[in-house]
Amino acid sequence: MSITRRNLALLGAASAATLAMPSVVRAQAARTIRYTHFQPGRLDQPKHAAALAFKSTVEGLTGGRLRVEIFPAGQLGPAPQVMEQLRLGSLEMAVVHDGGIAGTYAPYQVFSLPFVWETQTTAWRVLDGAFGAEMAEDMRRRANIRLLAHADNGVRHFTNNRRPIVTPDDLRGLKIRVQPSPVFVRLVESLGASASAIDWGELPAALAQGTVDGQENGVTNILAGSLFQHQRHITLNGHVYSLHAYLMSDRFWNRLGADERAAVAQGTEIAKVIHRGMTTAQDANAEPILRERGMTVQRLTSAQIDAFRQRAQPAVREWLEREIGREWVDKLVAATRAATQPA
Repeated sequence: MSITRRNLALLGAASAATLAMPSVVRAQAARTIRYTHFQPGRLDQPKHAAALAFKSTVEGLTGGRLRVEIFPAGQLGPAPQVMEQLRLGSLEMAVVHDGGIAGTYAPYQVFSLPFVWETQTTAWRVLDGAFGAEMAEDMRRRANIRLLAHADNGVRHFTNNRRPIVTPDDLRGLKIRVQPSPVFVRLVESLGASASAIDWGELPAALAQGTVDGQENGVTNILAGSLFQHQRHITLNGHVYSLHAYLMSDRFWNRLGADERAAVAQGTEIAKVIHRGMTTAQDANAEPILRERGMTVQRLTSAQIDAFRQRAQPAVREWLEREIGREWVDKLVAATRAATQPA
């Protein structure tokens, strides 16, 4: 995985930007953006560091007329409930993981096509380009939710407490937790394991009690949930490039003035760059980070990763085409192909 020089520069400038922004003071009474996410409320967590930057930016640009209250660690409920609140307009903003979005907006599952992106550069070109814009408009129209930006939820890997995993056959007989999203069930079962859909908040206990043998997540979430305390082995196979989406109630957005919308957009852009940068750094340093916490790490060759791809990708693609339609899958593959072409 790689990070572009442009994004490194943006990340370096982000904190300075929040200090240098002019205020826009208006006479109306202050309004509150309740903003929830699902990582712990600590500065070492990408979601929370990004949320604090969003708060500083929006409140600064609007002179405090828009206030931001942050609710970390799923304080406002699980993802399906949060998505319903956004849809109805009873919650202003949330940053939600890909699996949590699927129940409200099914096409978002297309990003679970395994091994579709090999670098951050490719992913960000697709997400920030025409494909991402088309999906954002479709979500707004169908779900009444405005998709402001995509950030990284970490490249997903398999962990377990029984044995090292080097080939797909090593997964046979293992019980693997997946997020409550049927596409992840299909992915794990295509590799020969048994899938158990368990909500994020219940995962540490499920691992500690041996309800499941393993799970699949990125480094950020392994650290956030201290999952390394219950898992001995990790395989860096990178089967899915997982995402977080910055979401706002379209009803709330439509009540904002032009200057307020500009402040939200700028705050989201700064948050996105911080979020992506922190997650990418953790992904890039997965091996030393997790070895330091006592896990055995299997780093696979390209040929070994391709064995997982050949087993999982056709099965998941078939499932996606049946569930959300072939059009979204074809568009994602085409956008990815275009993003990898030389300029």
